[in-house]
Amino acid sequence: MTDNSTGRRTTAGGVLGAATIAMGLIAGVFYIFACDVMPSLARSDDRVFIEVMQNINDVIQNPVFFLSFMGALVLTALSAWQLRGSGTLRWWVFAALAAYALVFLFTIAVNIPLNNDLANAGDPAKIADPAAVRARFEDTWVAWNVVRALLSTLALACLARALLLYRRPYTSAYLESAAGSSASR
Repeated sequence: MTDNSTGRRTTAGGVLGAATIAMGLIAGVFYIFACDVMPSLARSDDRVFIEVMQNINDVIQNPVFFLSFMGALVLTALSAWQLRGSGTLRWWVFAALAAYALVFLFTIAVNIPLNNDLANAGDPAKIADPAAVRARFEDTWVAWNVVRALLSTLALACLARALLLYRRPYTSAYLESAAGSSASR
C-alpha cells in the first residue's frame, strides 16, 4: 500500500506494479516466439513443425500462462480505473490498456483459431499433405505474433512509464507557485 496525494492509503501502486510485471511476462512470451521459437521451427520439416506447434498449443493452456495472460488485461484495466483521475499518469495506463486489448483481440480472432485448425488437422504422421496444413498456419500465425509482441511491448513501456510517474513525489501547482513567491521565504 502507498500513500496518495490526499494521504489516504491506496493499492493503486501495487496494482500498477503487478500489471507491469504481468505485461512484462506476456510481452516476453510473444517476443521469444517471434525471435527464437518460430525461426527455429522454420528449419524443421512439415510434420515436425506441426507436431511441435500442436504440443506447444496444448501445453501453453495452463493456469500459470492464463494467470499472466488474463492478469495483464485485468490488472491493467483495474489500474486504469484506479488512476482515472490522475492526470497525465492515467493516459499512460489507458494507452497500455488499449494496446493490450488489441493483443487480446488478435489472439482470440487470429492466433487461437489458427491453433485450433492446426489441432484439428490431426496426427502429423497421418496428414496427407502436411505442407498445405503448415502453409495455412505458419506465415499468418507468425505475422500476427509479431504484432502481438510489438503491441504488448508497447503496453509494457507505457505501464513502466506510468509506474515511474506514480513513484514521483506529488507536488501541487499551489505548492510550486508558493515555493517561488517572496511570501514563502
